[in-house]
Amino acid sequence: MRFNILPIALATLCFGTVLAQEPDAAAAKQEKLAALKQSMAQNQAELKQYTWTETTQVSLKGEVKKQEQKQCQYGPDGKVQKTPLQGATPPQQPEQGGGGGRRKGGGAMKKAVVEKKVGEMKEYMERVAALVPEYVPPSPQKIQAAQAAGNIAITPAPPIITITIKNYLKPGDSVTLGFDAAAKKMSSYNVASYLDDPKDDVVKLAVKFAQLPDGTTHVQQTLLDATAKKIEVRVTNSDYKKLAQ
Repeated sequence: MRFNILPIALATLCFGTVLAQEPDAAAAKQEKLAALKQSMAQNQAELKQYTWTETTQVSLKGEVKKQEQKQCQYGPDGKVQKTPLQGATPPQQPEQGGGGGRRKGGGAMKKAVVEKKVGEMKEYMERVAALVPEYVPPSPQKIQAAQAAGNIAITPAPPIITITIKNYLKPGDSVTLGFDAAAKKMSSYNVASYLDDPKDDVVKLAVKFAQLPDGTTHVQQTLLDATAKKIEVRVTNSDYKKLAQ
């Protein structure tokens, strides 16, 4: 019996080519991630020479409910230390009408219900605002963990490389960042996450970058949008000054 060995030879050749390409693809991926982490580390080292002002605004249905400012700089442990500044706007409380004497009991009950709702919304807003520093700036340790778990996909489109990270902080969330390979700088950073429920508590986060006069890249503004509750958290970094040497 005679066998046609051509299909077998072609299959073997193709399989061998795939095996040969896999190490190259893996090496290229490792190289891109290494460049990203090196850029982040270098940029962080440069930012350690600065102090800046962080302004946080929390809005509900387009109305600012809370504003606070903090003086920021990196501490010896490599984490950003924040000192509250004067002039923060306390959370606004809804106006409550006074009840008449005949409805004293009903008025007290209504007031208690309103206060409970206000308290719950305030807590929700604070929890949403607390998500921002969990994602910004991106953590090299979390990126390393995602890489080890196989949760990183890279799409090269020179000069920008798009890096998508799944399960960055929570199961099912995603971080998509654009990395300018030529400039070795991050060009975009977007997050799709949630607070408690991935369907009902959707949170989107977009980051804008800017450069200081010496070329150091910094996060200029972060906008977090919790669409379900119509809550926005806008964090703006400004007034960068070099620390005295």
